[in-house]
Amino acid sequence: MSKEIRHHKSHQIVKNFEADALRKRPFAIKIADFLTSYFGTVGFLLVNILIYIIWVLINIGKIPGIPIFDPYPHSFLNSLVSIEAIFLTVIVLISQNRANQIDKLRQELQLQVNLYSEKETTKILEIVKKIADAKGIKIDDKEIEEMLKEIDASYIERKLEEQLGFSTKTLKL
Repeated sequence: MSKEIRHHKSHQIVKNFEADALRKRPFAIKIADFLTSYFGTVGFLLVNILIYIIWVLINIGKIPGIPIFDPYPHSFLNSLVSIEAIFLTVIVLISQNRANQIDKLRQELQLQVNLYSEKETTKILEIVKKIADAKGIKIDDKEIEEMLKEIDASYIERKLEEQLGFSTKTLKL
């Protein structure tokens, strides 16, 4: 299989993975994602600025014909802004949590692809070594001998845990 075809296949897997993850979102998460994408726009910022300016102008008496309903220090406006900030924070956190979950799945997928690629490479090296042996070509390379050994992913995981000072048991809590 050519490199281009394999790249296309792996790209298709990732696209399918992302589309599947987006499709499987619960309705509440879809709403949170939609709102987050709206809240992160200049339009939302401008609407908020406009509302706050009009609110303040009304409540300092600069717009004739509209009675003052929230005089200085604008306690009602402060309360609304605080409530808006709480809702915005929660909605953004919901979307970030979902994005983090998808990212974890994507990382796991990448790890599996890398492990599979490592097995393929090792197999190719074994075939090349057998061909060299059959042709009577002596390969005296310690690095190739090391590459022919199968990778022990659990050993690497344990070493990383030691270096980082935690274990997967701690992470599951």
